[in-house]
Amino acid sequence: MDTTARRSDPSARTGGPAAARGRASARGEAQTPGGESAQTLDRGLRLLHLVADAPGGLTVTEAAGRLRIGRAAVYRLVAPLSAHGLLRRDAEGRLRLGIGVLHLARRAQPLLAEGALPALRQLAEQTGATAHLTVVEGGEGVALAVVEPSWTALHVAYRTGARHPLERGAAGRAILAGRAGAAGPVDTAGELQSGAHGVAAPVLGVPGLEASVGVVSLAPLDTESIGAQVRTAAVAVADALR
Repeated sequence: MDTTARRSDPSARTGGPAAARGRASARGEAQTPGGESAQTLDRGLRLLHLVADAPGGLTVTEAAGRLRIGRAAVYRLVAPLSAHGLLRRDAEGRLRLGIGVLHLARRAQPLLAEGALPALRQLAEQTGATAHLTVVEGGEGVALAVVEPSWTALHVAYRTGARHPLERGAAGRAILAGRAGAAGPVDTAGELQSGAHGVAAPVLGVPGLEASVGVVSLAPLDTESIGAQVRTAAVAVADALR
């Protein structure tokens, strides 16, 4: 009697490795190494963006609905993000950004300022006005980098770190215009400081960055000519930061 013919073959019962791969594909499982980890990372980053865009925070249920995943999956994302200080839960249990995000932002700001300085220097020398890069932080505009012209007898002293509402001043208004897709320069007079004139244009096309480049002067500025130079500088900054 040939006992080999009767020997059980697990591959034969299951259809072999190829059949197993086929069944996995039919169930929509990832076939590439690290596919599940990549999906988890993607969901975690999407969750951070959702919380960042929600001033009042998000409940776990709201986050699950927007991510189209279960509440248990959201809790699994929240745990490591909270451990790294990127998320936190307030007294009502709503998800909010953690202090770790500010730590990362502070690390990134010097790199942004350094990348923008060449274009700001050129803009300040061309216009004879104080040039600045303004970014959004906490719903306000913050002067991240400031360059004063070297050849003028009198110019505006604009402090790095100065904050102002986005609805006031050329820098903030340019950022709001950029949100609406407008790339052209914005001009204002006396909105942040009596007698000061500003022209600014949004920095567009840099993922994750809302910013503007502008100039401020004590004398009225020719919006057409200065505006073109400001817009050119904004494009140069965007190219340097991409």
